[in-house]
Amino acid sequence: MSKKIHGAFEFRANEYVVYPAHGVGKIVTIEKQVIAGTALELFVISFEKDKMTLRVPTAKATSIGMRSLSSPDLVAKALDTLKGRAKVKRAMWSRRAQEYEQKIHSGDLISIAEVVRDLYRGGDQPEQSYSERQLYEAALERLTREVAAVERVDESNAAAKVGAVLVTRAA
Repeated sequence: MSKKIHGAFEFRANEYVVYPAHGVGKIVTIEKQVIAGTALELFVISFEKDKMTLRVPTAKATSIGMRSLSSPDLVAKALDTLKGRAKVKRAMWSRRAQEYEQKIHSGDLISIAEVVRDLYRGGDQPEQSYSERQLYEAALERLTREVAAVERVDESNAAAKVGAVLVTRAA
């Protein structure tokens, strides 16, 4: 099986990785293509849930933020982050929404968990606006997919685990 080492990262075919803009995907294969007269080696990453395939030049993978799955310790820290108090800044919603979007697309699991924590609404809290709900669901999906991949469980089990942590915080 081909293996590529870039900096401190090593990615292989059939391995799950995190691509910042799209979340958890699986490297299906590593292929060579000639694009505009230049030979390139590409990671072919499948995001099954989104029915999307992405080709990323192996030489650019780490510089664009592609990374291996988080360690179980980091997943535990992310789940602990959910237990904290929501930090809602007094800034205008558009500014906060932009910050949340940046955190989600950073690919950083702790930042994503902060967005979930800050936008979570318990049953006794006011309804979320449409844009709040969209950001919350995007962050929750990213977090849940990575928890599922790291713990090797299906997404519904991971979602139940994340949901249980959020409910205990609200209680």
